[in-house]
Amino acid sequence: MIRSNRFYVLILVWISLSCCKNLKENEAAATLPVYKDVPFAQDYSVKYNLEQDSISLLKVYADRNKVVNVLSSEGVFRTHDGQFLYPGVLQKDRTYRATNDKNIADMTLYQEQFVFVDDKAVFSNSWAGSLYLPHDLPEANIIAAGVDFDFLISDGNALQLLSKNKAPWKTVLENDRVLAIGYHSGQNKFWILGQHSISSLDASNNEFKTNRQNHDMTSFAMLDDKLIIGTPNGYFEFDTTTETELGVLHDKLPATKITQIAAIDGNLWFGSDQGAFMLRQDGKYNYYYGKRWLPGNVIQHISKGADGAVLVLTDAGLGKIVFEKMTLLDKANYYENQVRNRHIRLGFNATLTDMDPGNFDSGRLSDSDNDGLWTTMYLAGEVFRYAVTKSEEALQNCRESMDAMERLFSINPIPGFPSRSFERSGYIDQLHDSERWQHSSDAEWDWKSTTSSDEAIGHIFAYGVMAELMENDLKHRAITLIDTLMSHIVRNNMYMVDFDGKPTTWGKWNPDYVNARPKMVGDRKINSSNIIAMLQTAYHFTGKEKYKEKAFDLMENHGYLENLMWPMKDVAPAPDDADEWSKMLSESWNHSDDEMYFVGYWGLYKYAFNDSLKTKFKAAIIDHWEAERPEKEGAWNIMTALTGTSDFDLDEAVWYLKEHPLDLITWDIKNSHRKDIEFIAPNFREQTISEVLPPDERPVQRHNGNMFRLDKIGNDGGQEYSAGDIWLLPYWMGRYMGVISEPQK
Repeated sequence: MIRSNRFYVLILVWISLSCCKNLKENEAAATLPVYKDVPFAQDYSVKYNLEQDSISLLKVYADRNKVVNVLSSEGVFRTHDGQFLYPGVLQKDRTYRATNDKNIADMTLYQEQFVFVDDKAVFSNSWAGSLYLPHDLPEANIIAAGVDFDFLISDGNALQLLSKNKAPWKTVLENDRVLAIGYHSGQNKFWILGQHSISSLDASNNEFKTNRQNHDMTSFAMLDDKLIIGTPNGYFEFDTTTETELGVLHDKLPATKITQIAAIDGNLWFGSDQGAFMLRQDGKYNYYYGKRWLPGNVIQHISKGADGAVLVLTDAGLGKIVFEKMTLLDKANYYENQVRNRHIRLGFNATLTDMDPGNFDSGRLSDSDNDGLWTTMYLAGEVFRYAVTKSEEALQNCRESMDAMERLFSINPIPGFPSRSFERSGYIDQLHDSERWQHSSDAEWDWKSTTSSDEAIGHIFAYGVMAELMENDLKHRAITLIDTLMSHIVRNNMYMVDFDGKPTTWGKWNPDYVNARPKMVGDRKINSSNIIAMLQTAYHFTGKEKYKEKAFDLMENHGYLENLMWPMKDVAPAPDDADEWSKMLSESWNHSDDEMYFVGYWGLYKYAFNDSLKTKFKAAIIDHWEAERPEKEGAWNIMTALTGTSDFDLDEAVWYLKEHPLDLITWDIKNSHRKDIEFIAPNFREQTISEVLPPDERPVQRHNGNMFRLDKIGNDGGQEYSAGDIWLLPYWMGRYMGVISEPQK
């Protein structure tokens, strides 16, 4: 009876403790901020290439029927084909024989219809072709529309006002050259931009006035009662009511040589010789450079397109910037299709390579040094997705990737050793690092050796997530692989031992190796942090004391707790008297280490042996996150929420998710010329500017890249990265943690 009572007391204590633990976790979750997933404007580009190099492109407009016309040195062209990721072309417009035969020099819109000027007249095919206004400027090449079918044209010197209802009027711009004409409806005035003057023509009484300027001007646009005027060195503002210049020359721009300006839906758009950019409400710029956005970087004209799009005409074709309303879930669904359609190689999450520029249908699925790591990050994301949605598709994706992960262990002859990758035999000389590949006992297959620590921590992270959140066979398969890998490491004295009986170069957690590094060298901290996380995860799911005993031995007798608590601000280059290996390891900040830390934090914090350690680990995680904050890294911000802190930069994580381009192709990117960013002195972290650029303005890269990298030149459009690890992991992790909501109606 006494024993029974004791048993029930123990049961009640266990239930009480479990309830308290769950209550604490629920309370922590309840205090976290939550992003409400409402639709936002996702931008992407549809490109139309010009196939004839000898043709100059001049103007672009879309009419009320959504027809796009492009004026060129060889007449009018129109868009053909073209959709997201599938470029179209510009081809000669043969809609009207007569129009095709005319020497059209400029075009504009009036009442959202195309109006042209040639060497004889202003005319249109709209209004039943009734608009035909002869002129006497045979070299006319500039036109602007007013009201009541009024049009002001110029040949660069003379100006002529034509109207269906009034007699023609004519004047000359003295001592200057006309560059552009615009119409202000509120004033009923035409404004004329010269190279060194600003003039106005009152359409009601033909009063003509000229205001001389000291600037060398290139282009202009009207915004309310202001003229926004471009120069080779930036832009300035001109008040049309007072006819005075406002403020100073704006030269803190992505590019200062302004070629075109347009006011579209209240936003200012600028064209330059190095791409286009839009002024945001916060005073910063969205920059559209390179073939991610545009066929060429020399901007010829910018205008409003249909359905909120912006048409950016370049020297090499047309870029249509589309703004589509999406939720984060919509974006996730797009990326899910991207991964499944073209980024699964033998179950691995892979990169598409050897593409004809931008053409992923021409690409090849490539092996990688980190097939295991990239796949575990995708796999973890799909586990989070399954936990949130119970999607059968997500479950099948998990099974397929898990098959590949299990085979990494079985395809080689080493007990408990995960291969880096595998591939069908006969291709070793064509694979990455061909010297690392070995023949399998199965003559049809080869496998890749020299597995590293970043692979190992990726394995344990994904299997820990799977074991935690799955209640099916995958849970048991995950636990088996945790035990398999960690048994290998413990059995081999905290090394991963390869086919040659030697530790791999990077698979080393033994104190003799770890503590041989000076304290400020990052490998000492990262290896300590990772192995404790791995051992805790193994103990949590297997209950085998060897893992717990080894972890406490490393922490208490070999300083691993002190190592992993080393402040991030004190990670630095090795001193002059250090060994050469330590110096090599610490030449600069290792962003792959950041990736290894954060995927390891799941097991470090979540499966901490006790509350005292959990408190310490939380402090270490937040200390690292503080160092990472400038990068605005979505995955690391959301992983930090694991600790229960409400201050984990949720807004920046959402910014990361929103600003990622739908196009993950490796186009050439250049930002180092920009004047709107603040450069900082060279530093250990390799941070180049004071504030990180949005993901859609910088090179596509994984979480182990330097987010402050400004340029990438080479292999323009030759690869497409998978969104599986880059985007889907942080999104679905955020959904699982409850910091990103389901879509809101």
